[in-house]
Amino acid sequence: MTDFNYSVDADGIAIINWNSPEKLMNIMNLESAADLDALVDKGLADNAVIGIIITSSKASFSAGIDLSSIVKIPGVMTDYPKQYLFDGIMKFNNIMRKIERAGMNSKNQGGKPIVAALPGTALGIGYEIALSCHRIFIADNLEARIGFPEVLVGIPPMGGGTTRLSRKLDKSDVVNILLEGKLSDLSSAFKLGLVDEIVPKAELLSVAKQWIKTAKVSDIIKLWDVNNPNISDEVSAETSYFKDYTNSIYKAYNAKGVYTVVNAMIDAIYDNSDIAFDDVIHIEASWFVSTLMNPSRNTAVDTLLVHKTALGKGAARPLNTKDMSVKKLGVMGAGMMGAGIAFVSARVGIEVVLLDRNQAAADKGLATIQSLLDQGIKRKKMTVENATKIIALVMPTANYEDLKGCDLIVEAVFEDPKIKSIVTMAAEVQLDVDAIFATNTSTLPISELAKASRDESRYIGIHFFSPVHLMNLVEIIKGKNTGNEAVAKALDFVCQINKTPIVVNDARFFYANRCILPYVNEGIRMIAEGVDPRLVEDAAKLMGMPVGPLQLTDEISIDLSLKIMKASQAAMGEAYPYSVADDIIKKMFNDDRMGRKNYKGFYTYDDKGKRTEIWEGLGLQWRVATIQPDITEIKYRLAMAQVLEAVRSLEDGVLEDIREGDVGAVLGWGFQPWSGGPFGWLDMIGAEKAVSICKDLEEKFGARFNAPAVLCDLAAFGETFYQRFNIKN
Repeated sequence: MTDFNYSVDADGIAIINWNSPEKLMNIMNLESAADLDALVDKGLADNAVIGIIITSSKASFSAGIDLSSIVKIPGVMTDYPKQYLFDGIMKFNNIMRKIERAGMNSKNQGGKPIVAALPGTALGIGYEIALSCHRIFIADNLEARIGFPEVLVGIPPMGGGTTRLSRKLDKSDVVNILLEGKLSDLSSAFKLGLVDEIVPKAELLSVAKQWIKTAKVSDIIKLWDVNNPNISDEVSAETSYFKDYTNSIYKAYNAKGVYTVVNAMIDAIYDNSDIAFDDVIHIEASWFVSTLMNPSRNTAVDTLLVHKTALGKGAARPLNTKDMSVKKLGVMGAGMMGAGIAFVSARVGIEVVLLDRNQAAADKGLATIQSLLDQGIKRKKMTVENATKIIALVMPTANYEDLKGCDLIVEAVFEDPKIKSIVTMAAEVQLDVDAIFATNTSTLPISELAKASRDESRYIGIHFFSPVHLMNLVEIIKGKNTGNEAVAKALDFVCQINKTPIVVNDARFFYANRCILPYVNEGIRMIAEGVDPRLVEDAAKLMGMPVGPLQLTDEISIDLSLKIMKASQAAMGEAYPYSVADDIIKKMFNDDRMGRKNYKGFYTYDDKGKRTEIWEGLGLQWRVATIQPDITEIKYRLAMAQVLEAVRSLEDGVLEDIREGDVGAVLGWGFQPWSGGPFGWLDMIGAEKAVSICKDLEEKFGARFNAPAVLCDLAAFGETFYQRFNIKN
């Protein structure tokens, strides 16, 4: 499904209309960028087309880029990411440059006028598209804003925006726009020269068309393309491999925070104002890469390659423990989770006993495994011969005696302490004294569950994420009395099945759920506040989250969310932080809107279970406010809800290693992969800026945004988390 529509009117003017499906605001990603590129080519190649209008049928033009696109650039997740990232960023730059040159030859002849007709807000790369056009018209939309809010989360303009602004505006204005991340309203945008003309909304397209019809050759040639020398092969080669002088400037300005880096980038662009425009674009792209690849900060590459690899090799393994690889595994509970654990274990050659309350339930689990194998065969990822060997390693049973000889048990029965206690005692009767017992739970305290075990030192939590065969992360939870051999066994098993483990200490919700639940709750809170649910979901995407909080709630299921809420209330008593999010979950449950599982939730679904759009009933139950909050504020709320809980987990001793915090966040729930995780993101924006954001949010929304002491301490000393904990990337 394309994000752009293309049409040509009777006068030969092509209209490229941006309309991202199922989103309140248009969001750029790799796919939509390719769509735009192809349609610009189509308009330029058509001799019947005299000019092109790039516009949007939404109330705004664009909210910017889906930041998760950065880590999806081919080749970025390798040991040599810089050149791949540079090449990927240049693809965006080439689109802008194509629009700007509009088919002109080296003598500035033969081009077609291309204009931006903005119905409203244009942010980030959305505004960079407009900036590359020959004329920017904007509707008289009082809610419209222009600017680069991404700089506030550590990302400078990626499509040549710094270079274009620096040659179009006064340096002081450019510095203020890019360093403060301040968004300009209509009046300010016009005065600064960010837009060329404000027109009545009803006349937006007609005015744009009229300009195209009357445009002269001189109107479509940018100032920097007048007598602009051709790009130098020598300079291009140097800049593409990160020129020495840009690196030296970078070091000179490399104090703290991304803001100094952006300032250095602006200075570098101005210092090279006499160099050909195309060469400076290469320099700017190099700066963008340097910002993300800054060795003083954690990055996506460090997290997903260096730290993930180290953890996958057992970096958290207790010293002086023998090899504890699993030879025979017992899985208790043959539901989707248990069957998934059995599948990934048998897939690597481990003998598995799959036990359930009766033979029919156990056989159903085996059928689930067979279905996964059949999918692998169909997709040509597995041969029939291999599938036959794998299924033969799994024995479905209802007989506890079949657990004899298992050196590890993974219990995956219902999230009920009484049931878990019963099956633990029944299983351990059959086990050798040196066997390890693990419970797969996402919420129940391990130390309490361990009391049912004959030996608490050999009892541990292993939290798999669903679906097991697709999710890479496994959370290992140490109870108060868990011993080193249990930890080593769990780690060796997780590495054996080719998953990435993180080891955390026992506490309510452990680490992953402790961080993800506030994200979900913050999004739901906003619905009660009158925030448009589509704006909530769009803001999450713009931060680089794989799914918005409402979609995630549907995936988790409303009834499970309610169970977690009630269990937390029972355990915490008066300390439970009750909010309007709880009321909304109760209401959704009472209305039988359980999420994807029954095709009714915050979203609607077709009869095959495919998600379609936000449920319109939300607006009837919780009225959408006429005036919506700034999207940057929403992004901050959603991001800080997660990262502050990650920091508190570190302070409370749940996390022992910030690398595990970052890897766990990215792999476990997809936290902003481009940033490298919560601690990577905080290091990227700087502790001082993070504390400032917290103070603003706390004043407006309450104590849940209070900055933790360790973050305030880092801000006071100008340090980063990775510096404080002496971890090199």
